[in-house]
Amino acid sequence: MNKELVLRIAKNAKVQLTDAEAKEFVPELKEILSAFDQLNEVDTKNTKLSLQPTEMQSWLREDKETGCVPTEKILQSTIHKKQNYFVGPKAL
Repeated sequence: MNKELVLRIAKNAKVQLTDAEAKEFVPELKEILSAFDQLNEVDTKNTKLSLQPTEMQSWLREDKETGCVPTEKILQSTIHKKQNYFVGPKAL
């Protein structure tokens, strides 16, 4: 890890860094990469793959088909209608 690599990473991330700021990040990024190197040393051959460490629950209600409100009933509360549609302002 060096200043040039930090500046390249910053450019890819669309972050503007000065040379001084990039130089300051070098030891911090080295420390982070060192922590990942330690993780690479852990033996995981007999470990089951866990894509979701906690059980997922759906908090959404189940979809149930219900009847529709008739178009005439919906449109009776507005004066801004034409045939069976609401009329709104022009978008252009």
